[in-house]
Amino acid sequence: MKIGPKYKIARRLGANIFDKTQTAKFALRTQNKKTKGRPKAQTDFGIQMLEKQRVRFFYGLGERQFSKYVKQIIHAGTDKPSEGLHQKLESRLDNVVYRMHLAPTRQAGRQMVGHGHILVNGKKTDIPSFGVSVGDVITVRAGSRKSPLFTNLKEKLKDEIPASWIAFDPEKIEAKILRKPDGVAEKSLFDLSQVLEFYKR
Repeated sequence: MKIGPKYKIARRLGANIFDKTQTAKFALRTQNKKTKGRPKAQTDFGIQMLEKQRVRFFYGLGERQFSKYVKQIIHAGTDKPSEGLHQKLESRLDNVVYRMHLAPTRQAGRQMVGHGHILVNGKKTDIPSFGVSVGDVITVRAGSRKSPLFTNLKEKLKDEIPASWIAFDPEKIEAKILRKPDGVAEKSLFDLSQVLEFYKR
């Protein structure tokens, strides 16, 4: 997915949805760009559209793929659809690589997976959308460890903390999925229930 100018998109969507916009510099630029006057009232459709775009750009997904995920959750008829959608998005292999801090961004994680650097349960998996499950073990392919991507990796990772649902061993460069993803960090950024309502129309 080609994202475009991230600062401009993040200002329009009203959320720090990219890593580069989660900074004091971005907050200052956003504050300086604000104009005076009464804000326009939003319709329910407008709010739902905004939330959909926030989530889609946060995970770097195209409309077709994202809508497929949402419709799968809706048709499944689960008791907690918002939680189910979040778990599906977080369980993507490119996102897991990002959550392990092997990649600085989800886009970089997507490239890392696509280039065949990542193994899942000992098998090369080059599909970024691959969904990991509880108990899966994610490692870097032995032949890839000499790549500049992984130079001084142990040193880079010593102060990084992976997502709470991932157990990561920086010595082995190996992670295990402990449980289904939780959504504490994302709850303040977007409302998945609004996204689900958008696609139920």
